[in-house]
Amino acid sequence: MDDSTEFGEWEFIGRRGGALSQLVPSEVLFADPQMRCRAQTAGDELLFDFTDDRAVLSMLRSRHDDEEAMFRTGVNWGIPLAVIGLFAVIYWAGVARYWESSVARGGYLVIASLLIILLAFFFIRGAVKIWGNKSRQNLRARAHKYRELAHAARKAGVDVPNHYPHYGPYPFAANFHRQAALAESGGEMER
Repeated sequence: MDDSTEFGEWEFIGRRGGALSQLVPSEVLFADPQMRCRAQTAGDELLFDFTDDRAVLSMLRSRHDDEEAMFRTGVNWGIPLAVIGLFAVIYWAGVARYWESSVARGGYLVIASLLIILLAFFFIRGAVKIWGNKSRQNLRARAHKYRELAHAARKAGVDVPNHYPHYGPYPFAANFHRQAALAESGGEMER
């Protein structure tokens, strides 16, 4: 992604719809010493420096790309699966089950079942590829923790926009995998 053409210097897309958000600088977000300590503890836990604005901005932009990839996978395979599956059931209920030849009915069921199973396979494979990727799960875990930190800062009195940043928590796909993070960074923490 070319940051200079799509966004301003500190902008990122805060939700999939495309609304631009402005990064809240870490000196504002973590001005309170207790919040700074909490951010550093979270950083040690997730091998990420939440006080580094450039790293956070890059993480939030990557998180948006991840969300777009998840959406594309759902659209590319989920919609055809739903449409073809619905059409196959409606056609069976309205036409095919009244055919006189049991061979023709059986052939229809075999072909329709194979097509639906094939589409379901590609849908599940695409979802597992994106949801199960440990690197992407680490990214989601870091974005989730950053969101928690931003909400805690708002409760502490910092002027933070509502739902900043908006990315959902995805608790079932936001597990942090320390070994994968260490392997990606060459064994060193991203600080």
